Amino acid sequence: MNVLVIGNGAREHALCRSLSLDPAVTALHCAPGNAGIAEVAELHQVDALDGGAVAALARELGAELVVVGPEAPLVAGVADAVREAGIPVFGPSREAALLEGSKAFAKEVMAGAGVPTARSYVCTTAEEVAEALDAFGAPYVVKDDGLAAGKGVVVTEDLEAAKAHAAACDRVVIEEFLDGPEVSLFAITDGETVLPLQPAQDFKRALDGDAGPNTGGMGAYSPLPWADPKLVEEVLETVLQPTVDEMRRRGTPFSGLLYAGLAITSRGVRVIEFNARFGDPETQVVLARLRTPLAGVLLAAANGTLADLERLRWSEDAAVTVVIASHNYPGTPRTGDAITGLDAVAAEDAPHAYVLHAGTKKDGEKVVSAGGRVLSVTATGTDLTEARERAYRAVTRIGLDGSQHRTDIAAKAAAGA
Repeated sequence: MNVLVIGNGAREHALCRSLSLDPAVTALHCAPGNAGIAEVAELHQVDALDGGAVAALARELGAELVVVGPEAPLVAGVADAVREAGIPVFGPSREAALLEGSKAFAKEVMAGAGVPTARSYVCTTAEEVAEALDAFGAPYVVKDDGLAAGKGVVVTEDLEAAKAHAAACDRVVIEEFLDGPEVSLFAITDGETVLPLQPAQDFKRALDGDAGPNTGGMGAYSPLPWADPKLVEEVLETVLQPTVDEMRRRGTPFSGLLYAGLAITSRGVRVIEFNARFGDPETQVVLARLRTPLAGVLLAAANGTLADLERLRWSEDAAVTVVIASHNYPGTPRTGDAITGLDAVAAEDAPHAYVLHAGTKKDGEKVVSAGGRVLSVTATGTDLTEARERAYRAVTRIGLDGSQHRTDIAAKAAAGA
């Protein structure tokens, strides 16, 4: 199989790494990719938001499967253009991707499907915002209705900060605060059959102890030793399958990766948000544990034949990812700094630990930072304690001036807290 992956982050590097290990994949391309992806796939330049250009590249390469990684191309309709060119594509249509592209639309779908979620108001004026914030009280949860690269949500006790975030958005969803731990659960679907993956937990705050501003994600781990063993089955029955059925009933079938962000509250499981693509950095740990070859699963979703697949196979091992971010992230990041130690990790820590590139590029022979989140150091082990040790040992080998990372990824779960 000849596969083209669209995107340039650590999620796409994780996808490309898994695809490169799949014996069925005979040619692997990525556009635009990054310095790390270049080691496992042939890179091509393309405007990832231009469906016509992506479809043309896929035709030129003879791609038999296109995998669209990020949310922005999906919301822009890139998967539609590839489908219209007659090429199988993993990723929802523009209309179906609104599940992520609009928080208000997602709430409508959840209401229609009977999916448990937080009570909410959609607001477009300062008066509506003030009323909604007053109705729910602190902590205040304010979400930009549109795409915001994982940074459109503010959770705060500060009323003025909540109002300021709302004022900076055209339309916001204000909702009740959900207590309890958060879980990310991905499911691959062809619009009818839903195949859940293993759950993961990510860390959104920039600093240890869940302090600091929200980010796109500073680390993740899987499995979740503290979670109910029946969690996946319950979420499939109450959230994932009903949502896919409702999307099909509406005439906008959802095919691709449905990501449910969940809160395990004192009143049961509640959906915080839906995304229409693999999450970053959870993909890094989930794919580290997947034993079933990836390409056939993604192609079955694209072709509507998921029901014919055998059950997915999973490693018993645990996986931990630690994100190394650039100076000042999640503010305006500093870029262009040289990255050292990548060869040392490959030599000393493989195969149990490896580095997935996010914001990197080649500068001559050097690899330099090119974004806010720069690297995802990922490791596996017999349990979370061993996976953590391996991940953090590899992190110590990496040099990036001014970089930052959290030191507590999976610490509580590993300790059984």
